[in-house]
Amino acid sequence: MNRRDLFKAGGLAALGAAAAACGSGGGAAAPGATQLQFMYWGSTFEKAAIEKMLKAFEQKKPKIKVKPVFTPDEYDIKLNSLVAGGKTPDLGYVPMSMSYRLAEQGNLVNLFPYLQKYPQLAGYLPDAYLWYGQDKLHGVATANEIELLWYSKSAIAEAGIAAPPAVAASAWSWDQLVENAYKLTVDQNGKHPDESGFDPKQVRQFGVSISFTYAAAWYGFLRSNGGDFADETGKKCLLDSPEAIKVFQNLQDLVYKHRVAPGPGQLAATGDDVPGTNILLKTKRVAMVVDGHWSLLDMNESKVDYGIGVLPKYGEPFTTSQVAGASSVFSGTKHVEEAVELFAFHIDPQYVDLYKQGLWMPQEKKYYEDQAAIDSWTKNDGHPPEFRTAVVDYAREHGVPDLRNRVKNLSAIASDVMTPALQEIESGKRTAAEVLKAATPKITGMLQGWQHVQEL
Repeated sequence: MNRRDLFKAGGLAALGAAAAACGSGGGAAAPGATQLQFMYWGSTFEKAAIEKMLKAFEQKKPKIKVKPVFTPDEYDIKLNSLVAGGKTPDLGYVPMSMSYRLAEQGNLVNLFPYLQKYPQLAGYLPDAYLWYGQDKLHGVATANEIELLWYSKSAIAEAGIAAPPAVAASAWSWDQLVENAYKLTVDQNGKHPDESGFDPKQVRQFGVSISFTYAAAWYGFLRSNGGDFADETGKKCLLDSPEAIKVFQNLQDLVYKHRVAPGPGQLAATGDDVPGTNILLKTKRVAMVVDGHWSLLDMNESKVDYGIGVLPKYGEPFTTSQVAGASSVFSGTKHVEEAVELFAFHIDPQYVDLYKQGLWMPQEKKYYEDQAAIDSWTKNDGHPPEFRTAVVDYAREHGVPDLRNRVKNLSAIASDVMTPALQEIESGKRTAAEVLKAATPKITGMLQGWQHVQEL
């Protein structure tokens, strides 16, 4: 399961072996040492980085020992079982869809009183904080991520077009995206969709791929076109507005009118298994893909000849800022102070390689504003020259927060109404207007408002 699927699921999915059961005080520790347990999921690469970080913490705090509890399979099920049995770890990852519920039930420590003690926690981007009431902070996002336009440099060169802009002010319009996607789409005989004899059933390379069902992929377009998911109260859905309908009809038209984007199943290698963005670009099945920043790690590991551009715009350019799951301290810990100290340590780019390696983006503001801090995670071979403007500046100036940490009850809304509606648009069986006008009242009936936010 790829990183996009982890975000869809609220931060977890089947990735590997079963985890050992947690319990406060488990594991071997030196006499007199405080024993903590840190529970997390991720790839083998992420596992190695987290273990390295925990060892660095132990070296800095020799009287604290940390047992890593790597849980790559069925994380939500196992964490729910631990909560029910009163055997939670001291701290760790919490799926976004679960974090608010656990906080409201009293299972997570309120971190607000600790912001003064750990100044770096008070200097995060506003969207990183996860509030469940006034002065009630149940966690922070483990990392930041934004949506980008990834492209194959060789595909762009072969088509003889300019690369997607890496500066927001120069972003393509939607019409420019479509125009260039035509030039990048070719069938097995080398014909483009606007040429006579083009065979849409034998496409060798699609021009662009944008997910219908992954909200972060289209939310920036929605905001750029002057629309939004819901009104200011968060209790009235706006997906039936002209602005929203235009965005989703344009997505549908990429597939069925312009024939420059793949339809359902056209990229699947086996069954529903769609290759990652790195494979799609490397094999030139697709020339451009809208996907998250986290793809950078896979791009470099796979040695893809890639480039990064900003998303096309309608009006003001926007991209979706996503949170890479929540990190929290569990209220069942017997060592709150030590757990909070590790909490503040564990997402510091000074001690975690995942920022430099391209999987995560930092949460502290200084890593987007201070040149030395920016260089500390971006000035290396894993970050291309355009990264500063296409990612750092773009995230700071044009990021809008993802729906997952803003809309109450989103998991139920997505599974019951929104995802099936978007899949119907993707199928091409009905227009975006028909589908959204039918689905919007149902979504409104389920909305419970926006999550609480506040200034520090």
